[in-house]
Amino acid sequence: MFPLQCVLRRQAYCLCIGLTGLISFQVTSSMTLAANIDPGQDTPPELTTLSLEELLKVEVTSVNKQSQPLFHAAAAVFVISQEDIRRSGVTTIPEALRMAPGIQVARLDTHRWAISSRGFNGEFANKLLVLIDGRTVYSPLFSGVFWDAQDTVLEDIDRIEVIRGPGASLWGANAVNGVINVITKKAKDTQGLLTVVGGGTEERAFTTLRYGASMGEHTHARLYGKFSERDDFLRSDGTPGGDDWRNGRGGFRIDHDLSSQDSLTVQGDYYRGSEGFGFTEPLLTIPYSQSIRDRWHYSGGNVLSRWKHAFSDSSSLLVQTYYDRTERNSRLFTERRDTFDIDLQHAFAWSQAHRLIWGLGYRFTNDHIINSTTISTTPANRALNLFNGFVQDEFTLIPNNLALTAGTKVEHNDFTGWVVQPSGRLRWTPTQALMFWGAISHAIRTPSRAEDDATLDQIALPPNALFPGSPVALTTFGGQRGFRNESLVAYEIGTRYQPVEAWSIDISAFYNRYDRLRSIEPGASSLATNPLPPHLVVPFVAKNKLAAETHGVEVSSEWHPIDWWRLRATYSYLRIQMITGTSLDPLGRNANGESPQHQASLRSLMQLPGDIELDLWGRFVDRLPALNIPAYVSLDTRLGWKPTKTLEVSIVGQNLLESRRPEFTSSFVAQNATEVQRGAYVKLTWRY
Repeated sequence: MFPLQCVLRRQAYCLCIGLTGLISFQVTSSMTLAANIDPGQDTPPELTTLSLEELLKVEVTSVNKQSQPLFHAAAAVFVISQEDIRRSGVTTIPEALRMAPGIQVARLDTHRWAISSRGFNGEFANKLLVLIDGRTVYSPLFSGVFWDAQDTVLEDIDRIEVIRGPGASLWGANAVNGVINVITKKAKDTQGLLTVVGGGTEERAFTTLRYGASMGEHTHARLYGKFSERDDFLRSDGTPGGDDWRNGRGGFRIDHDLSSQDSLTVQGDYYRGSEGFGFTEPLLTIPYSQSIRDRWHYSGGNVLSRWKHAFSDSSSLLVQTYYDRTERNSRLFTERRDTFDIDLQHAFAWSQAHRLIWGLGYRFTNDHIINSTTISTTPANRALNLFNGFVQDEFTLIPNNLALTAGTKVEHNDFTGWVVQPSGRLRWTPTQALMFWGAISHAIRTPSRAEDDATLDQIALPPNALFPGSPVALTTFGGQRGFRNESLVAYEIGTRYQPVEAWSIDISAFYNRYDRLRSIEPGASSLATNPLPPHLVVPFVAKNKLAAETHGVEVSSEWHPIDWWRLRATYSYLRIQMITGTSLDPLGRNANGESPQHQASLRSLMQLPGDIELDLWGRFVDRLPALNIPAYVSLDTRLGWKPTKTLEVSIVGQNLLESRRPEFTSSFVAQNATEVQRGAYVKLTWRY
């Protein structure tokens, strides 16, 4: 390592660790939104201090499914604003999520991420619900997210609301450890022409073209198209990983005010991409495995419509429906899926003390999966139905001081039938600048398609490997009918405080108890003759024999020491204790070593003379002992300049402290992992 790199690494590490002490004195609510800005503002604002009055005006919708002040939300919620995204230099939604405390983001290669909230991370993490403009994007195939397909014009994102902790009483099953809702701007707020072009070492080339126009006083629309090409990363031995990534997409949004009480939104997207990847395929003959280099080809599209009617200032009705089509094709497996969803919700105040919201929903999804020599499902086609309803009441016990929110969601799914997921939240606001909250919640994760009827061939063992005279053995992992819901009971407390205009703080702590977690248990071996040669099948099947207890603390903060300089900081602590009981799962204790115990982040944003912006972002991520991933310190930089009101030039450096590093490895499918590389790119943004 060069001497300069050593110095930078040491300084960044000290900044991130020293931040932990700073947090307890002068830190801020990372609700930290650069939120003094108009959320729809398309022109980057100047740095200004976020006063308490302005902080109280910042609103979120994901906590209660209706707008409420962020400062008063009785949940561990963090908002990533458009200004945060612009000044971070990130080029994807997954990378933007690194700004939120309590969120574990690890990159496996150019196009795969392991993302989770409060632990249990993995490439197929299944306890985090992700939405884009209220459209659920998790896959019923494994109850997780294909992050490579989740994209939009980053400049059109209004905010990303990140809730750590259960949101199941409103959002339903699989909102176990958190909810991420990506909310885009209204068409009215993206008028005119936006052109973005850029490229660099890893981000080879990217371009965006978006145009917004009004069609009368009450109708606004926008169209967009974007394309990106990313270079492949390197393997640990320095050879090319073959995981290059190309992605293109386009879409539209139309917002129409039908009347003073009615509004209608129609929006849609279409995308197509391809990406290289490698995996190891087991063989029943010598050499008993082979390395395959292949490409994912994926595509999809969606259309969403949302109608909202306001009966009065305190009563509204919302109806939303969408259709989503996804396709993924490779040698590993091929999936085609169609999803239709409709939701209705009604919010009203039925007295001065009670604010009620209730809703009904239905989702239908149908898939077709083409088997491969490695992955098979039976049956190949399956249709799934989900019926749900929820009700929640916010009861004001003492006006402007104490409020209780209680509610539950009831669902019926085709795997396990009826489930009930209640929660209760208490908010106490002793002063305008101080708020305490606490919550008790129950959430469940329903089985995925893979856990119910899929089989994965993992490793082929040569003759005599198991015992003298044993034939070739094939280990498999499979789901089975009767897999039960995973269950969580969560206890949370938190506080938000802004003692002075320049400092604020947000702290949350939690204790979670999980039951019936998925375990991988050995089954009865059998001799098989199809395919030839005859071989011994050693199965491992999904069962519910694990439990766990987790606890942790999350802090987010902001300090504005002078007018032109802002510091934003986060820190997270997580501890997982697995309870194996009668489980024989050989990896049952690994969860604590697959998520970092400590994470810290420090961002410095400077507004310099001459319309120059200098932004630094240092991060510390603890080691992952179960995956043999060492701890690392990362430093990103961004230098921005606005020579005119319409043109912005940015130079971004990423992962500057080391040439490359591993962040995660795959556990189920033996896909080739590559290492995240140092990179730099130049970006031109023109608004007219």
